Amino acid sequence: MYVEQIMTMLGLSDLQFALAAIGLLILILVAVLNWKYSRARRKANEQSAYVFDDRIAREPSFAKGFADVDAVDRVEPSFGDVSNVAGSMPEKFAIDPRIDCVITLRFDEAISGSEILTEIQNWTDLNANSAIRWSCEGLNADQDAAEDWEELRSEASYSELQLAIQLASRRGPIGVLELSDFCSRAQALADTLGAQIDMPSVNTMLESAKELDAVAAESDIQLSINVLFDEPCPWGNFDALMRQRGFKLARNGRGYEFLSNGNLIFNSTDLDPNRPVTQLTLLLEVPLVVQDQRAFERMLGEGVEIAQAAHGRLVDDNGINLSEAAVISIRQHLDMLYANLEKSGIAAGSSTASRLFS
Repeated sequence: MYVEQIMTMLGLSDLQFALAAIGLLILILVAVLNWKYSRARRKANEQSAYVFDDRIAREPSFAKGFADVDAVDRVEPSFGDVSNVAGSMPEKFAIDPRIDCVITLRFDEAISGSEILTEIQNWTDLNANSAIRWSCEGLNADQDAAEDWEELRSEASYSELQLAIQLASRRGPIGVLELSDFCSRAQALADTLGAQIDMPSVNTMLESAKELDAVAAESDIQLSINVLFDEPCPWGNFDALMRQRGFKLARNGRGYEFLSNGNLIFNSTDLDPNRPVTQLTLLLEVPLVVQDQRAFERMLGEGVEIAQAAHGRLVDDNGINLSEAAVISIRQHLDMLYANLEKSGIAAGSSTASRLFS
């Protein structure tokens, strides 16, 4: 009744009134949505413009059997009087365009390292994400210093800055969200410092990441030598034999490592110290060891010596005796693998390979 009176007063037909009511509801809905959006945006800004979902950290591995690795321990430098900066600095490694997305900032006038460090001290969430490895270097512009790229120091001045993020690892290629966020941070830093920026497109770098991941997947090979003992070998006797052969007990007390000049050449799978040993498996991460070390030949030789000393035999993964033909085939594949790594510019055992295959 009340509605009919309003319609009569306004001179509206049923259709006109219905359209007016619908329009009013739409306006109310738009107002509510705008309020919710504004509230959510303020909340996001308060928390951080760079917070990512945990899904970003879970990147796929190169291929079947690739294990996720723990984040590398990071050496956190100190930078003079700049407070709370050390905790935000990236892991230290040499920037390499072959596996990094490199962004360059150029300054019209040299800028102090302390100013740069102050601006990037809020990038702490990048360090919290173990899937991301990034670094920065400055081109020293001081008169009494050689003009060279170096780790940022608060007391130095720089004419250029390089920011780099690794494009791929055993976790897989970098994600679009991670790369886009890093590029956005670099652009914001350039705007704040008044720098010219040289930055490749995100799509180009994503394609490069996929190509790098494909190369790594083909080269990330782990070789194994299995020694099957005719009779269980008591742990004490086995441990004495391994030490005699030059092996070192791993930190977990369950496996053994074979080192050369302090560098790991190959290692064993974990064993149970409380039980006699029935089989020993030696493992070689091919891309992580320099070719000149002849790692496979040395691992094969140690396997033969251990088998002879402890009454065992070399077998393949199916328990069948390892044949000379199989060994020859492995050597041929290794030669091709080393050649492919060299061709791609990532030599086995190099620092670049260590980063890519980690």
